[in-house]
Amino acid sequence: MRILIVDDHPMVIEGCRGMLSGQPDIEIFEAHNADEALETQVSKAPDVVVLDLNLPGVSGFELLRRMLKRIPSSKIIIFTMNDDPVFAARSIEQGAQGYLAKNEDPMAFVKAIRAVARGERYLSSGLALKLAFSEQKLGANPVDSLSGREIEILRNLADGKDMMEVAHLLNVSYKTVANNCTLMKAKLGARSKADLIRIAVENRASGRLA
Repeated sequence: MRILIVDDHPMVIEGCRGMLSGQPDIEIFEAHNADEALETQVSKAPDVVVLDLNLPGVSGFELLRRMLKRIPSSKIIIFTMNDDPVFAARSIEQGAQGYLAKNEDPMAFVKAIRAVARGERYLSSGLALKLAFSEQKLGANPVDSLSGREIEILRNLADGKDMMEVAHLLNVSYKTVANNCTLMKAKLGARSKADLIRIAVENRASGRLA
């Protein structure tokens, strides 16, 4: 079985190698950014991709989208420090087969890879419990959890307006808009303002912000 680990921290990659060292049937490849990941995805045809959300340049969510667009049958596990169910739900909704926090038991890492390789989905029991008792459900769009004001701000960002223009249109302060954007980035898993605008445009096009 071929496993591609995509993470920009060498210590994390070495930790993953250590967790898989007792699995003689597993061959490990590594990538440290989106370009390396996409190249290795094609050249090595991994059975499972282990993908961090926090990557330099391109976010893990964007790389997930690109990898699935290039090879729709790719089996991808999100492996991240963030155990927020909002991020897990968004990852599964965008096509990941598994979501695993880096603070999980090392055996869960091996279990997740085996499960996803078999074509199953994987969530740790703790994360699954959080999802069950949160408003965010698997398959749901995190945009649906935004407040009315956040939706309005996101809609205006999708239309190309900057935050100063949005503040003027909504008759609120620039600081209020900026604070709402910070909250929305956390809720939607956006790493930057540009990533937030991309999400806004995508949801505007799909009709969710109409």
